[in-house]
Amino acid sequence: MINHNEFMKIAIEEALKGIKKGHGGPFGAVIVKDGKIIVKAHNMVLKNKDPTAHAEITAIRKASKKLKTFDLSDCDLYTTCQPCPMCLSAIYWARIKKVYFGCTSKDAEEIGFDDKRIYEFIQNNPLENESEIKFTQISREECLKPFELWNQKKDKTMY
Repeated sequence: MINHNEFMKIAIEEALKGIKKGHGGPFGAVIVKDGKIIVKAHNMVLKNKDPTAHAEITAIRKASKKLKTFDLSDCDLYTTCQPCPMCLSAIYWARIKKVYFGCTSKDAEEIGFDDKRIYEFIQNNPLENESEIKFTQISREECLKPFELWNQKKDKTMY
């Protein structure tokens, strides 16, 4: 019998460990397969000086390496907070089907983590509207060449 609260407890312990070590924010994650923990991770943004080193991303990278696959569809993710848009995208690309989370994005916003800005940014269609990031399309024809090569490749592995 899978004890979801036990897996979340371990994710919480990871978050606390990361805070105590000064590695990053209060976020921990655990990836489980067949009722067994595959990896544990916590936020490493400050330690690694990497804005993408969120707990979920770090866990996905570690699990993919350990399992030698990019497809984690047979794994579950336990995370101390509702995933941000970046982590949600990574979860989607990793094909994880079940995510158990503790705190909400509103809880994170109340302590200074502002995912709401990113959701609003995406909703405002930044490619067509003014935004804080300026997007300019250039060299499309040249950039289509690798796309065409990929499309013609007979032995490609889709991910």
